[in-house]
Amino acid sequence: MRWKCRVCADYDLCTQCYLNNKHDLAHAFERYETAQVTLSCRVTLSPRQGLPRIPLRGIFQGAKVVRGPDWEWGSQDGGDGKPGRVVDIRGWDVETGRSVASVTWADGTTNVYRVGHKGKVDLKCVGEAAGGFYYKDHLPRLGKPAELQRRVSADGQPFQPGDKVACLLDTDVLREMQEGHGGWNPRMAEFLGQTGTVHRITDRGDVRVQFSHETRWTFHPGALTKHNSFWVGDVVRVMDDLDTVKRLQAGHGEWTDDMAPALGQVGKVVKVFGDGNLRVAVGGQLWTFSPSCLLAYRPEEDANLDVAERARENKSSLSVVLDKLRAQKSDLEHPGRLVVEAALGSVARALDLLRRHPEQVDSKNQGRTALQVAAYLGQVELLRLLLQARAGVDLSDDEGNTALHYAALGNQPEAARLLLAAGCQANALNGTRSTALHVAVQRGFLEVVRALCELGCDVNLPDAQANTPLHYAISAGAGASGIVEVLTEVPGIDVTATNSQGFTLLHHASLKGHTLAVRRILAWARQLVDARKEDGFTAVHLAALNNHREVAQILIQEVRTEPPLPGVGLVLP
Repeated sequence: MRWKCRVCADYDLCTQCYLNNKHDLAHAFERYETAQVTLSCRVTLSPRQGLPRIPLRGIFQGAKVVRGPDWEWGSQDGGDGKPGRVVDIRGWDVETGRSVASVTWADGTTNVYRVGHKGKVDLKCVGEAAGGFYYKDHLPRLGKPAELQRRVSADGQPFQPGDKVACLLDTDVLREMQEGHGGWNPRMAEFLGQTGTVHRITDRGDVRVQFSHETRWTFHPGALTKHNSFWVGDVVRVMDDLDTVKRLQAGHGEWTDDMAPALGQVGKVVKVFGDGNLRVAVGGQLWTFSPSCLLAYRPEEDANLDVAERARENKSSLSVVLDKLRAQKSDLEHPGRLVVEAALGSVARALDLLRRHPEQVDSKNQGRTALQVAAYLGQVELLRLLLQARAGVDLSDDEGNTALHYAALGNQPEAARLLLAAGCQANALNGTRSTALHVAVQRGFLEVVRALCELGCDVNLPDAQANTPLHYAISAGAGASGIVEVLTEVPGIDVTATNSQGFTLLHHASLKGHTLAVRRILAWARQLVDARKEDGFTAVHLAALNNHREVAQILIQEVRTEPPLPGVGLVLP
């Protein structure tokens, strides 16, 4: 038998509900009988009266914090090590009571950060605050039977979109696990043992699995076993069946005839994208493949990989590149010395080099020009000097990034303004068909986004996945609300854009539960509320399926008598 929380529907004792004093232990949990699995024995607890009550301290209202291990929000905090004050702790969705924190920084800005939402922690406590009390003798004993533990691959990696998975459990066990995790439908039994593809991970961590074009089921993550999953560093072989690879690449990196020499060849995974696709180095070239096109290869045969290919992988980090540049002891007359001086921020030595060798203004070192390095570091004075020396503003590196991309990568709004004023291409595309605006939005750099929008960058350009900058801003959640505001205030924005997965911006905002984006998009194009995806779902269906109550309420006010799809109930207070 086990205990099941009546409020949050979690199994075992719900520690957070208990600590928040939302329940009395004797009334908060109902005994939960499992069908065939013996789970735990009932434990008799002593009365609270007379037990020591221990203060709970940490990241609570009033706590002093700095950026933490999962920080992804650029310089919103004013810089690494700059402290802020927690003003509120709350749940991000209806399933959690304490998963995000509102923090006010020294400059007066306030944003929401994860303190457990989706397993991420953006904050580190440097000045704890009180958060109630707990009774040590009444804390739960953690641990679950193997059938209910989350199944992951041997290296401990979690599920991601694109993973191949299968449910290998008995029907009775799966039925019990599905309660509160996508629910049970007898038709799910038909797919036990079959391999499907992870379509997405829901906000509560359940796994949406695609088995065929028409069939998707949501599973408790512990019910799934991962197959054929790859990670950075894995050695793989590309399938050699041309027609199959072309079919599998549709919507997953796509296919070009230039990729044909990679078929049947051994390569190495150098990057795992958020949508599950993989960047694979094969024969000196980098290609994006669907994981379905790849086969596992024995690690001992890694010797077949090109040594130069591995060396290039090690150069990919900009911080590594800058360290190498700064450590160079090359002759002052070396053609790439100007790039070294840019990395060191030495305006005087750069000026001297340009006077003696003006023809070297666009010379590269470590694959970058001095202008690109100066833009990334925000060396404004040096940028002006290089621009006066007629540096090539639109020269790109091996990945297609121009100096403007580097300004966006480095969170340097003033550098971006200088480059745009000098006539650089505002909408230059890199190897992933991303503009500098895409880059700035993806990294949460609000002021760079503002500068790019003010100076005419196109907010509607799609990248390789047909995502516009607003798609990415919505994906970033509440932390990028300022960016959503800036983008949706641009007069020429097209809020009807649809990405390669068939999501309009309103679909995407509803899926993610982004209330501000939903309101802004509806203000531009109210007609999108009735738009259906290929699977028949409207924005309100997506909001309801993902428990985004406020978004669903907004959409319902717009929609009239449109009924929900069969099996999709819109139950709202």
